[in-house]
Amino acid sequence: MNLIIVGYGGHSKVLTDIAQRSKNVRVIGYLDDKFDGMTIDNGVFYAPLSFSIPLHLKFKDVKWLIGVGDNIIRKKIVKQLKLPREAYITLVHPTAEVSPHATVGPGTVVMPHAVINADSTVGAHVIVNSGAIIEHDNIINDYVHLSPHATLTGNVEVKEGAHLGANATVIPGKTVGEWSVIGAGSTVIHSMPSFITAAGVPATVKAKAGEKIVKYNV
Repeated sequence: MNLIIVGYGGHSKVLTDIAQRSKNVRVIGYLDDKFDGMTIDNGVFYAPLSFSIPLHLKFKDVKWLIGVGDNIIRKKIVKQLKLPREAYITLVHPTAEVSPHATVGPGTVVMPHAVINADSTVGAHVIVNSGAIIEHDNIINDYVHLSPHATLTGNVEVKEGAHLGANATVIPGKTVGEWSVIGAGSTVIHSMPSFITAAGVPATVKAKAGEKIVKYNV
C-alpha cells in the first residue's frame, strides 16, 4: 500500500517510522508548504500542499495521512483536501494492542505500545500516542490527541478536538468536552466542559479557549 503523508515535521517522522515497520505500507511522498515545488529523492517526492488534487487524481490506489500533531491544523487540512474518508489509512504500530472488538476510524494513528480495549470507538484523524491506554467502552471522537501514556478508564467520552497531555488520566464515566485541553499529569474526576484548559490533581478549569477555537472555524 502506497502512502502520502501531509506534513513534514516531527509528527511525520513518527508516522514514517510506523509505516516502515508495517510490511505492507510504503511512503511515496510528503506534502508541505515548506516545499516550493516538487522534488524527488530516492523515489520519494516532496511537494507543496497545492499538489494534493493532481496527485489524488493520478494515484487512485494511494492512501493519505495527516502528519500534523495540532488538532486544529489537522482538521483544517482535512477540510482543505476534501478527500473521501476512504482515502485515509488507519495506521497502527506493530507493538500496539487493538481489540478486535474495538473500532478505529480512518486517518487515525495508533503509536507504539498503545492499547485500545474492547468495545471502544475511536473516530477519524485521532492520535493515540505512545503508551496511551483506551480502556473498554470509551468513545473518542474525531481529531482528538491523546499524548504519551494518557489513560482513559472505562466509559469515558472525549469529544471532538480535545487534547489530553502526557500521563493525564480520566476516571470512569466522565466526559472531556470538545476542543478542550487537559494538562500533562492531570486527573479528571469531574466531566470537563468544552473549549477550556484544565490542569491539576484533581483537574480544574484554568482558562477558556472558546474564542480562539471559533476563529479557526472548526
